[in-house]
Parts: sequence; C-alpha cells; structure tokens
Amino acid sequence: MPRTASTDETKQHHDAHGEGGGVGEYLLHRAKPHLPPWLAGAGTGLASLPAHYFWSGQPGVTAGLTLASVALTGLTWWAGRSATQQRRLHSAVTVAAASTWFTAAAIAGPAAGPLGELYFIGAPALALSWNIRQILRKNVDGPAASADGGFLEKVGLAKTQVVRSEVGPNKASFDLQLPRGELTSTDVSRNLERIAGALDVPKTAVRMMENPDSASRVTLTIVPLDLLKNTVPCPGPSHPGGSIVDPVHVGIYEDGTEAVIYFPGDPKTSRNAAHFLIMGMTGSGKSEGGLTALAEVVTRRDVIVWASDPAKAEQTLGPLLPAIDWAALDMPSTKAMIEAFKAAIPVRTAWLAKYGYKQWEPACAEVQADGTPGMPYLIGWFEEAAKAIREIDDDVFTGISQEARSAGVSLVLSMQRASGNQVSTDTRASLGSSWVHGVRNEQDARFALDDEVLDAGASPHVWKDKKPGYSYLVANGVPDTFWATPLRDFLTSVDYLNWAVINFASIRAAIDPTTAGIAARTVDRAFTARKRYPLPGTADQPETTVPASQSSDMDFDDGYDNEDEASYDWRPQATGDEDDDEGDFIDPQSELPEVEQVVQFAARPPEVERPEITTAEARAALEEVLDAFEDEGRDTVGTRDFMEYCDRYGRGRSWVSGQVTQFLLAGRLAETNEAGRYRIVPYDVAA
Repeated sequence: MPRTASTDETKQHHDAHGEGGGVGEYLLHRAKPHLPPWLAGAGTGLASLPAHYFWSGQPGVTAGLTLASVALTGLTWWAGRSATQQRRLHSAVTVAAASTWFTAAAIAGPAAGPLGELYFIGAPALALSWNIRQILRKNVDGPAASADGGFLEKVGLAKTQVVRSEVGPNKASFDLQLPRGELTSTDVSRNLERIAGALDVPKTAVRMMENPDSASRVTLTIVPLDLLKNTVPCPGPSHPGGSIVDPVHVGIYEDGTEAVIYFPGDPKTSRNAAHFLIMGMTGSGKSEGGLTALAEVVTRRDVIVWASDPAKAEQTLGPLLPAIDWAALDMPSTKAMIEAFKAAIPVRTAWLAKYGYKQWEPACAEVQADGTPGMPYLIGWFEEAAKAIREIDDDVFTGISQEARSAGVSLVLSMQRASGNQVSTDTRASLGSSWVHGVRNEQDARFALDDEVLDAGASPHVWKDKKPGYSYLVANGVPDTFWATPLRDFLTSVDYLNWAVINFASIRAAIDPTTAGIAARTVDRAFTARKRYPLPGTADQPETTVPASQSSDMDFDDGYDNEDEASYDWRPQATGDEDDDEGDFIDPQSELPEVEQVVQFAARPPEVERPEITTAEARAALEEVLDAFEDEGRDTVGTRDFMEYCDRYGRGRSWVSGQVTQFLLAGRLAETNEAGRYRIVPYDVAA
C-alpha cells in the first residue's frame, strides 16, 4: 500500500530530529543548543585543579590572575557595546563571577572554604540563566511574529513577513510576503506615508514595487538620505557623433545609475518609437531638463529638430537655435510647423515603405541603393505647447501623435499642466512617455503619471518648485523598476550648449529633400524663408531664404502632385497700396539729369584700416590679451572686456563671445556666481 502524506511527513520529522536512532539520540539532539553554558562551567571547574597545583603560594601569579580577571570583565563590557543593555550586563556579570571564582580556586584550592559550595551553586545557576535567555529568544508564536519588533503591525501590515532583505549604504530593500487573502499591494501603497513617518524619512524616500509573479508579494525600498540634493553638471555627450537610436542621457538616479531616454524604436527589443509629455510647474526645472536632452540630440549625426516656443521665443531655446533646422518662435510659424508635420507624415511613411523599411532605423539616413539621399530622424519639440493648443485646438496634436511613429518622427510636448481643458484625452493617451518634474498637487501628477506609478511611491507634487531638476521618467526603454525612482536632471550651462552646437556642426544632418519638399509645398515661405541662426563665434550670417518665385519651381520628391498642395497661402497678403505711386513711373533706360549743385555737409572721416589676419592669428592675439589681463592682477573678466579689441583684430562680437567659450572649455576661465563674469585660471592650474 502506498505511503500517505502524513506518514511521509512523520518520517521526515523523525529523521530531522534524530528519532530514527532512538530516544537517547533525540534527547541529545534537543539538548545540544543548551549545552555550551554547562560545558563552560564544567571546564572552569576542571581547569582550577591544575592551576592550583602549579600556582598556589606564588604571589606574582596571584596578582596576575587578579589583573586578568578585571581585564577580562572590562573587555566583555566593551565588546558588548553594540548588544542590548540586558545582554551586555548579563555577559559581564557571568565573566566577572567565573573569573573571580577561578582566581580564588587557583590560589587557595577549589575545595577551600566556601569555594566548593559556590561552584556547585553558582555554575549551574549561570548556565541555567543562559538557557532561559535562549529559550525566551525563540518565537513561540510561529512565523507570524517577525523580528521587526511589531513595526509592520504598527503601519497597518500585520501578519506580513520579511522574506528577504538587502541593505546598502543608503538603500534598503525588503521583499514582503503579504498574508494571502487579507492584504494586497494596494494596502501597502496606501500605507507608504505611514511607513515614512514611522521611519522618520521623507515621503519620497519610501517606494513599493509589485511582484509580477505574485499578487501577495511586494518589494519595499527605503532611501533615507537624499543624494540628489547637489546639482550634477552634464558630463558631456554620451555618444558624440553617434546615432539617435543610441540612448540620450539626461540625468542620474539616486543610486548613481544614469537616466536615459530613447526616441526611435528598436524592433530587436520590441521598443516602439517614443512621444514625450514633459510636465512641471514654473521653477521645477522642466525647461532645463529639455535643454539637456536637446543638447544630446544635436551631437548626433542622423537627426534633425523642428522646435517651437511661441511663448518665450529665444529665451529657452536661444543657445541651441543654430543647431535647429526650423525654429518657430511665434504663433503663425508654429501653426505652419504643425501643418508641415501633418503633411510630412504620410510622405515620410511612403518613402520608408518604398525602400523596404518597416520603421525608421539608422540605415534610413544613409544614401540609398539608387542614389537617393537618406532621411534623418525628425524630432518635433514644442515648448509651452499649451499656448499652441489654446490658440489652435485641443486636438491639434492628436493626429500627429497617433501617426508619427511609423514615419520616423517623435513628438515632444512641454507644458506646465496637462489638464483636460488643455490637452485632449486622445492626445495624452498617444504620447505614451512622461517626464514629470515638480507639480502643484497630486491631481496634476495624475495628468502625466499612471496610478500604478503613483501608488508605487512617485510623488512629484511633494517637490513643487522647491527642488528644481528632480523628476520621474516613465518612458519606452526605461525599466519599470525606475519609474517611481527620483532622478536629477543634468545641469547644462550656456557655455556647454554653445560648445555642443559649434563642435558638432560638421556632422549634423541636413534636412532631406522629401521632408523639405512637402514642407515647402504645404506652407511655402513659412518654411523656405525660415530664419537660420549663425554659429556662436562666427560672423553674422544672412537668413537662409528661398524666394517665393523659386519655391514653386524647386524639384522636391515629396510623393505629391501639384494638385495636392494646401489650399491656403502662407505668404504675406498684399495691402492694396501698390498702385499709389503708379503715376510716378520712371523709365530705367532714360538718361540721368545733369548735376546742377553739389552740397557737402561734412568732411568724410579718415577710413580706419582693419588688419587682415588669419583666424589662428586673431585667436593667438586674444590669448595674449587674456595673459595681459592676468598680469595686471585682474581676478575676473567678461566678454565686454574683450570687445574693445574687436576692431584691432578685424572680428565681431559673436566671434569674441565664441572665443570666451573656448577659454572656458579649455579651463583657462571658470564660471563665477555673477552672470557673464569669469575667473581667470592660471596656466599651471588649467593644464
């Protein structure tokens, strides 16, 4: 007959406790944990016999044993400083009693006077005291009574067990087994604030992660110290000259891991292309975080940026404008850009399909097999997007956000509050990825973060505008273990932005004919006559424009016939004043009238010759000027200090400003707390 389960369990229980070998072995097994104090007592008594035989009657040994007894007792008290007060006192009393008796027995003999009675009474009493302490230490209530001292019960998680713990220098993680059928992860998330209060840490220091394999298990993470309180300067481009498919590094998490975002998708990892909602109240560092991401983007070789900011114009995007293909800094050009996006999506999708691409990949930016120019990735960045939504339509970005991923386009909307009366539900659902800085209240946080992220402990409403640069990143390609983990955006200075714009200008992609063609056909001069900004440190450049008379003759391969052009005209309309001077027509072929009188108002000032020197010579001369400033004993300088030398070297203000930036990057100058002023760094320190 097969064995029953109860039979097997009984045998395993007997084997585990030695009952298979008889009652004696079972009793010995049960007694083993309690034997050490008894063995120590017996050993002390036996050791006193040879000690008395060799050391009796020797005054020097007597003094030595007495000092050793005192020293051993003191050492026990010192070694127990990390134990509980009761255990420390118990240990010291035991050592003092045993060493004192041993000293007396070694000198006078174990049986002298009351020493024998003291031994047979004191040794068993001390051994039993340790046995009782050991028994009381055991959990008589079963596994439910954990070693947390009742902490979990106090915070509303009674019967919860800590099944695993991991403690680091500033981070502790605990795997909790919840009582099945009684508590769920929702109960834990509701009590996060109570846990933080009981531990005396900020609310944002306690987070919870659900276990995907068990609804009754969660991981509780506690970070007591805020390691993000100091700003973190941008360490430089993460992939200089690389592809936009490489991760864009934007900040650092509290455990030192760098925070990254991805724009294009990756079929190998099943990652879709990303659209971003960047949200945060005024003063939360939202715009600075966006500049950090854009500074990374402009160092890549296969991406172009169309950016809009109709509210602040050049105030936010200013340093990066020379690296942006199209900057729409007012509402009319922003409307034109949105129309161009709508028209470009189907054309770009058709181009990708024509060359066999299911989605955009780095090979799309290369010249194709038939010699056709490649198509760079396109990022549409809309700062203060709420203004565009208010003045156009709350669904203005819905179509773009739903269709752009397949066309190699990422959409980024940055705003203070993505409420329902500013952004439609469809648009918000299509954006997918969120980068949330400090917000005013929890309701604002729910506009951008899912409930599961907030339940896990994400609390951007706790920061408000008090901790600029703090943020949460919930995005494609970011592990969900980091969704509720705070990060600190890298801080990018204006000098760093200028450096990125200048040094990567040669590798930065130009717009492809397909995208440029449909944009020109759709919005005409709003695109073809868009303003182009010169690189810092170079001579002023004229705007890159295409005359309206030529724009219709340009041969763009956009996949559309002329009949498909937009039905509206983005060019300035005539005012009706053209005919006012019709009667004053002058024939350009007629001869000029003879000069009757010459009036000279003043003598022409002598012309100042500007030296013709090379850029390298001018740069060397400016370095000599900096050396002269240092020799004069100046501590700080600014761009305006160099301006009087512009004419001397035949250069303009923008060139001098660029050279000051180069001095900063070379370490010859260092930033100060005063804007526009820089500290002179000696050559030996800069090197």
